[in-house]
Amino acid sequence: MTILFRFLIILLTVFASAGCAKKHHGANSPIGVSPSEIYYSQVSLQFEKGRHLTTNYRRGTLLPINTQVMLNEISGKTIELEIMPSHAKLRIENVEKHTGDSPEQAFAKLFGKNKVDLSKFSKLEQDNILAGKVVKGMSRKAVIAALGYPPITETPVLTGNQWTYWASRFDRFVVNFDNDKVIKIQD
Repeated sequence: MTILFRFLIILLTVFASAGCAKKHHGANSPIGVSPSEIYYSQVSLQFEKGRHLTTNYRRGTLLPINTQVMLNEISGKTIELEIMPSHAKLRIENVEKHTGDSPEQAFAKLFGKNKVDLSKFSKLEQDNILAGKVVKGMSRKAVIAALGYPPITETPVLTGNQWTYWASRFDRFVVNFDNDKVIKIQD
């Protein structure tokens, strides 16, 4: 009976640990990324009800570029943050089929230790980056800063002349480029 009891305990322990979500703290996080540290948004992104999908829908509350956040945890497919100074919670859910990124890679694209230097953009670009909008004349880098990255399912490479974004699950818009500048936005 003792052997059977030990076997059951070991078996339960194995199944319990196999079912736990993978949590990333310190050593398992991307190099230089640690929970409880301050980061800055590297792109303007939008969220609803405290949640942002990396599919990057363009609706909800705007989190402007260079917003200060504190990383709480990277766990499974999610990134848990606090928006500073309000301490409002923000959960970022990585949708890998639309980003091609692990949660750690998604975090590295969306957040960094330093603010983005907006002085490298024109006044037109700066205004629209801060508003989370795209207009004619913006560069590719300015579009990424303003809108984030388009889903790879619609825009597999960023060197193409058309980037497709999703305003919502069923509503898409296309940003057209020529010579690295936006020439048209199609709804």
